[in-house]
Amino acid sequence: MANFEVITQSTVNVAITSSISSFAVEKRYPKNLTIGELKGKLELVTGANAGSMMLEVYNKEKEFVCALTNDNSLLGSFPIDDGMRIHVNDSQLKKGEFEDVSKVAKFELSQEDYSKRSDSVKAFLERNRLGKYNEDEVKKKAEEQQTKEAEEEKVAKALKVDERCEVTVAGQARRRGVIKFIGNTSFKPGWWIGIHYDEPVGKNDGSVEGTRYFTCPAKYGAFVKPAHVCMGDFPELFDEEMDEM
Repeated sequence: MANFEVITQSTVNVAITSSISSFAVEKRYPKNLTIGELKGKLELVTGANAGSMMLEVYNKEKEFVCALTNDNSLLGSFPIDDGMRIHVNDSQLKKGEFEDVSKVAKFELSQEDYSKRSDSVKAFLERNRLGKYNEDEVKKKAEEQQTKEAEEEKVAKALKVDERCEVTVAGQARRRGVIKFIGNTSFKPGWWIGIHYDEPVGKNDGSVEGTRYFTCPAKYGAFVKPAHVCMGDFPELFDEEMDEM
């Protein structure tokens, strides 16, 4: 009579859930693991006590398959396959017990104590004169920013409200319209130019975050930096002209 040998995979991939938490994790376990050894591993995964936990197996359709009851039995001796779920029950612990962060003691350090530490990020930056602790670099950046703002203001003040213009932004088609606002805004620092476009290619109606700077139909308004605006006698573009650009 012929001899037959049944060969199965040596590990099983399962989902792990528990009665004390709301999350699930995926794990792979060898089938030659005893149920007692499995409980020890699940204790680290779920926080449940290995001595009081009860294990139940469910299939992909969430139907009960079996209970893993004998601690000396091998995991592979039970009808458990990839994709099934092992649910850990522990009646001694409450659901969410390890998820309530309000019960976790928080480490707090005053600004004064933090400044005294020599192993802090602040201390490292100060020792190496990096970031805001490099006075020369901070001063240089401040001067560069002032120069940039002055140049931007100069360009902005050379423009005039109600004049025709053309807007050129890298990576976008040229757009034309009328200058309706020149100045600072509350939504971003620096100088901004409000444009009433000839076509509905804008992003607003002249207002941003509840503040109105000028008035135009929805999607006809936009704000661009002064460097992108060229004032001049630019006529409206026809559709075919826009297609060619």
